[in-house]
Amino acid sequence: MKSSFFGFLLSVLLLSPSMVMAQCDDTTDCIEKGSWDLGIAFGYGQRTNPLKDYEDIPIYVLPTIAYYGDSWFFDNGAIGYTLTEQERFTVNLITGFSSDRAFFYRWDPSNIFLAGTSRGFREAELSGITSFATLDTIGELESRNFTYLGGIEAYVYNRFGTLRLALLHDLLNVHQGTEGQIKWNYHWGHKELSVDFAVFFDWKSQEVVNYYYGVRPSESAYWHEHYRTENGWNRGLELTARYSLTPAWELLMTARYTQLADTIAQSPLLDEDDSYAYLIGAAYRF
Repeated sequence: MKSSFFGFLLSVLLLSPSMVMAQCDDTTDCIEKGSWDLGIAFGYGQRTNPLKDYEDIPIYVLPTIAYYGDSWFFDNGAIGYTLTEQERFTVNLITGFSSDRAFFYRWDPSNIFLAGTSRGFREAELSGITSFATLDTIGELESRNFTYLGGIEAYVYNRFGTLRLALLHDLLNVHQGTEGQIKWNYHWGHKELSVDFAVFFDWKSQEVVNYYYGVRPSESAYWHEHYRTENGWNRGLELTARYSLTPAWELLMTARYTQLADTIAQSPLLDEDDSYAYLIGAAYRF
């Protein structure tokens, strides 16, 4: 058996580049090997956008589709292969979407099915900047292209929770950057109520930070010279609560807070140094 649908629900909401795995036991909801897992969650929520002149992303619907074989698996765009699965640990080769591009593009794969209206960068306004603009004004942004990450991840299980370690690299040669992830998750359940709490640290190499949050010469010659990127760590907290109504229906509340790395927060493209996301609603498994 493999990861739960509602465990992945959180990773979709939070735009994580990889799936959330959990050790299967009597307290977790798992997918049987050789079977499909289809479900949908809906309710009300949003993800705040720290970029200047970008609106927050409303969240109304989150679908899930997953399949697990003996070794290969597919989980909402993540394709992986289990190298070893033991009682106390699991090691996978894993792929997944980059999460940073989702701030820039409403219909980035990481934002699919986050229904509602959300304007992108106000290009019409920026294109009308005249000579009255100051030297440090940011002009129209160049494209931040889609990429796919791939690498290795390991899960370590013990009575204190689950520890995830991962190292992922740009597979499409878009920014040639690397991301590292450390996440500790603790699960608690009592009758119909289930609660998951997590602490995470996401490391992004200088190449990743510079590609998404650096300033190109066409955007601002001033900031291209004066803003220098470094590698850095995002860090934050997650909380998910579920209440089972029937075998198919659950009420849920999920939330995440992310404190952006200092090198990202200092980018002139941003006006906030953090981001949070939440969804309150219900979920149905087919």
